[in-house]
Amino acid sequence: MLYSTLKALHVLAIIVWIGGMVFSHFFLRPAVAELEPAVRLRLMHDVLGRFFQAVLAASLLTLVTGVWMLGRVAKQVVQAGGSFEMPLFWTIMVVLGVAMVLIFGHIRFVLYKRLGRFVAAAEWSAGGAVQAQIRKWVSINLGLGVVVLVVTLLRWPV
Repeated sequence: MLYSTLKALHVLAIIVWIGGMVFSHFFLRPAVAELEPAVRLRLMHDVLGRFFQAVLAASLLTLVTGVWMLGRVAKQVVQAGGSFEMPLFWTIMVVLGVAMVLIFGHIRFVLYKRLGRFVAAAEWSAGGAVQAQIRKWVSINLGLGVVVLVVTLLRWPV
């Protein structure tokens, strides 16, 4: 029961994170592209601030539940007298998941902070450049997230 609960929390956190990136990148960004820079950057700063709070919680929840589930499986195998060898697709999931968290940290704590300074100072050109950097890193994270999902769901490579 605990493992199932952890897995449900893990998957729900990932849905929030990846779903939010899809929404932001493919729906919100194109919709606000026609707005004046001052309006667009203020709006995106506010929206991203709320989204990044959710992603911070989701990414930490994903890490905690993932480590806990791995630990439980390893413990059960060892207690049953076996030796735990993590499947390759789990290893890929862990490595790419940690990379995603690190990239998110850069987006949230470096780029978003910089965007906030430019928005507060009404430096729209510089803010637009930072917004483009955020978009690039979100695209990379979204790509990594899709790879993780495909590898995990297909259990590839075996």
